[in-house]
Amino acid sequence: MSDPASDTNPAHPVTAPDAKINHAASLEYWNSVPANAHVMLGMLGQYPWYTRIDLRGSKTFLNKIRRLIPGCPLEGKLPLGADCGAGVGRVTEGLLRHVCTTVDAVEPVAKFTQVLRDSAFAADAVGDIYTLGLEDWYPHKRYDLIWTQFCVGHLTDRQLVDYFVRCRRALTDTGVIVVKENQSTDPRGEDMYDEEDSSVTRTDEKFRVLFKEAGLTVLASELQLGFPKNFRLLPVRFYALRPV
Repeated sequence: MSDPASDTNPAHPVTAPDAKINHAASLEYWNSVPANAHVMLGMLGQYPWYTRIDLRGSKTFLNKIRRLIPGCPLEGKLPLGADCGAGVGRVTEGLLRHVCTTVDAVEPVAKFTQVLRDSAFAADAVGDIYTLGLEDWYPHKRYDLIWTQFCVGHLTDRQLVDYFVRCRRALTDTGVIVVKENQSTDPRGEDMYDEEDSSVTRTDEKFRVLFKEAGLTVLASELQLGFPKNFRLLPVRFYALRPV
């Protein structure tokens, strides 16, 4: 632990949590996780019930926001979606392929994208797979849905704003960006840095500042419900984002 006195000493300026992010360290961590399509991949804490609750909440939220977008079809599949931070395709398989005709995937860990390529549903539902970090993804298509879940903590604030700007420009007229992320529980209301995977868990306030900076407005936002309280998991929040 650092000396608390140094936090207010000009000779020892406070380092912003996102400035500690190391992309190489993040990739090293995730490359150490088994690429197994049938486990929760460490990123979900190995809780076998987690994915069922998570996906059910995501489906419900998406159904709500489709009703809030003028001209967005309420029935049937959207033409093109993107699963950003796709991992081995857990969200693509469990949610996005059921709501989008085609789903592109963006994921920096090659062994994860290989599992996705080899999956039974890939031929029917998966379009292009980009083995890239979000900071390096420059979409050249127009998407009806860009789903970003449990991955933006590996981007600095500046990189995240730039990513959101690119996503905003890649939306169709009725397109929407959904961000689903853990929320900081820091008692001082600050972002939290995690040394294990070199990532940042942001506050709701920080997210909203970054969205605004990227030219996005929050169409809807709510907490994921249904996780057992005795596990003391971080709160998870949805954001549905549209261009200002």
